Amino acid sequence: MFKDIPASARPREKLLALGPAALADAELVALLLRTGLAGIGVLQLAEQLLASFGGLAGLLRAGPDELKRVKGLGPAKRAEVAAVLELARRSIASELVARPVFDSPGKVKDYLQL
Repeated sequence: MFKDIPASARPREKLLALGPAALADAELVALLLRTGLAGIGVLQLAEQLLASFGGLAGLLRAGPDELKRVKGLGPAKRAEVAAVLELARRSIASELVARPVFDSPGKVKDYLQL
């Protein structure tokens, strides 16, 4: 439970103090989920969600039907997760259309590092 974690180590406070890049994937997902389940903290739920989809890349590819199978993701959380995932996909797609992506070896390297 977040109440047991020092304020400076809580994901929201950490993000506000250090920026989103300072957070682990599970911490970012936990911020999105906001609450856990009975007996399962939100951070643990976020870790389970990432594990079940094979990490962020798998989660980005997940559709609403796949999210429906995750215990603890009710309609409201599924809608929020699906909306954020769609925003991420649209952002990536718009960048790919807006400019040449791989016009130099350095850009290929940067992409692969992501």
